[in-house]
Amino acid sequence: MNTYAVIESGGKQYKVEKGTSLLVDRLSAKEGDKVALRPVMFRDKEVVAAAKELEKVKVEATVTEHLRGEKIKVFKYKPKKGYRRRAGHRSELTKLEVTEIKLGTRKAAPAKKVEPAEPKPASEKPATAKKPAAKKPVAKKPAEKKATAKKPAAKKKPAAKPKKAVAKKPAAKAKKPAAKKSAKKPAAKKDSDDGS
Repeated sequence: MNTYAVIESGGKQYKVEKGTSLLVDRLSAKEGDKVALRPVMFRDKEVVAAAKELEKVKVEATVTEHLRGEKIKVFKYKPKKGYRRRAGHRSELTKLEVTEIKLGTRKAAPAKKVEPAEPKPASEKPATAKKPAAKKPVAKKPAEKKATAKKPAAKKKPAAKPKKAVAKKPAAKAKKPAAKKSAKKPAAKKDSDDGS
């Protein structure tokens, strides 16, 4: 059984094996750089698809070159309307060559030992800096109330008069549409058999 992985790049998934070269959407890495690809699935003796297990999978590739894809021609057309639009598009691509696919055992990073700092001899103590004297809080005096000039009271508007109930008029009768005058066709002239 071949060892392979399914990786994700640029929103697309690719099946890769060791030595596979593939075209993906443009990556920011320079030519010759190594790139780590995100695995979605790994298959060796057994299938690995769980997120925690996939953290152990390592898929590495080398950027071989940056290139552009073939030109795609876009032509929009609406018949009998005189609407024609022509456009083209070329994708920016990166060619990768897969160099390594492996399932490693992830070990916890060893805890770093923190060595206590050595105490300095008493003779080397820095001169104590004078602390600024703490400022005493100033007692606030109660603010004097200023005599405010009274504004004249706003004039009241007279209360609105209640509206009188308006008697409803009976609904107008619907008018009949005027009868159409029939256009009389002129009578066809009869040919007389008189022979005159």
